[in-house]
Amino acid sequence: MSTTTPTEAGDELSVTERTRLRRMRHKGSHRRADLDAVLAAGFLCHLGVTVDGTTTVVPTAYGVDGDRLYLHGSVASRSLVQAPDTTVCVTVTHVDGLVLARSVFEHGVNYRCAMIYGVPEIVTDPEEKLRGLRALTEQSSPGQWEYARQPSRKELAATAVLALDLTEASVKTAGGPPDDGESEDAALGLWAGVLPVVTTFGEPVTDPILPADFAPPAHIASRAGRVLGGDPAGDPAGAVRA
Repeated sequence: MSTTTPTEAGDELSVTERTRLRRMRHKGSHRRADLDAVLAAGFLCHLGVTVDGTTTVVPTAYGVDGDRLYLHGSVASRSLVQAPDTTVCVTVTHVDGLVLARSVFEHGVNYRCAMIYGVPEIVTDPEEKLRGLRALTEQSSPGQWEYARQPSRKELAATAVLALDLTEASVKTAGGPPDDGESEDAALGLWAGVLPVVTTFGEPVTDPILPADFAPPAHIASRAGRVLGGDPAGDPAGAVRA
């Protein structure tokens, strides 16, 4: 079981050589609150790991509980089973809009991104393993852990759960309109602005083997039409472009 103490939301993460901000530092942050905001807005990450000399980037679901990020998969997965033997990099990215400027050079993307480094550990404590799986389930589908059948012993034995401490990380964000509004390109008479990118939950689709009138539970039905993550300012175009 983890003995880490949850970091206060206002704390600054310790800067390491890997997380030091070198380019566009004004867009970066080491605030724990900023990291938490990016992680809370999604459920899909990319795990970068090197196994037997080959670097692989694996898209996978994640869950957060306190100071730990949890990943899971089959015990036969080499990327998971061998990850504790090496440093990994986990990224979480949200694309909020395409920045379409007057010049191609000034085009860009409004985004929120977190990058986390560390050596994960395989969770062996039964209580923490269940806690990690609950975090993974609730991250993407709040309320589903209590609604659905929980894992059996056989299923738990076939599942590897990794825990990565949220101690070495950095965040970068960009938002707002193009930067060339006051440049000589402003006289070109071209449209410029932001094309928002939004991921929205659709209407639940009932399993065809169920009766047609079998309604989804409230915790699922209520998410239809809601935006995943969203922009911190409530504007998918981004409120401020630094």
